[in-house]
This record gives sequence, structure tokens and C-alpha cells, in this order.
Amino acid sequence: MAARKNATQPKLTEYQDRLRAAGLRSTSPRVAVLRELESATSPLSHADLVEALGEEGYDRVTIYRNLTDLTEAGLVVRADLGDHVWRFELKREEKAHQGTHPHFTCTDCGSVACLPSESVRLTSTKGAPRSVAARSVDIQLRGLCDRCV
Repeated sequence: MAARKNATQPKLTEYQDRLRAAGLRSTSPRVAVLRELESATSPLSHADLVEALGEEGYDRVTIYRNLTDLTEAGLVVRADLGDHVWRFELKREEKAHQGTHPHFTCTDCGSVACLPSESVRLTSTKGAPRSVAARSVDIQLRGLCDRCV
């Protein structure tokens, strides 16, 4: 499971306003998913969210449907980091999370970390797709994390 931030969580009304601004009804499952993603320091899988929110009475299907709705509304981004598991993270305004950013997956323990976008430099060369120059690509690094080295 992902580590948690110590920063102050937004208030319920802030989550409700965010949902309504995206054209979604504010429901308790949506707020719960947003709250959990807000506190995460790395992308969470559906299974991670089920584990975290199951004790609050939310089932797998409810969490999945809400992840889909939040992703379609543009509040959440999802990525497949090469292991065929969708991971979700809140679309944030802070610099480290603007747009797409690289992820690092440990090949031993499976932990996932968000990396600052400036940690990987892309250079477009002849023959490379235009999306490389536009940075509209997913960047995924794999290797051993500091704990597993």
C-alpha cells in the first residue's frame, strides 16, 4: 500500500465542490475515493483502494465505478506501469504532478514512486513520434528501489 502524506486534508466541502465542478454528483463513495487518493504519495491500484475503503463499507464494484467516473471527469489519471495493473492518482495542480510525469517501479518489491518530471529528459530526434516532443507519452522506469538494493 502507498505511503501517506502528512499534509492537511481538504475539507468535505472542497471535495464536494471539486466533484460538482467536474459535473459529477457528490456521493460518499466518490468523496472517499478522492480522500484516499489525496492522501497517497504514489499511484494506488483498485485493490489498494478496496483494502483501504472496505472497512468503510464500500465494495469492489462501487470503488471501480467511481474510479471510472472520476477518470472520465478528469479528476483522476490512470496508468498501467507495465505490470497490467491500472493504478490511479489524483490529477494535481502542484508542479511535480502537472500533466504526465515519470513513475519508478521496483522490480523486486513492486513499490511504485512518482518522480519529478525533470528527472527524465526527452529529446525528439528524427524518426521519433511527435508525441515524444510534446511529452504526451508515459515514462516508466523499472529497477531496484533503495530498500531492495
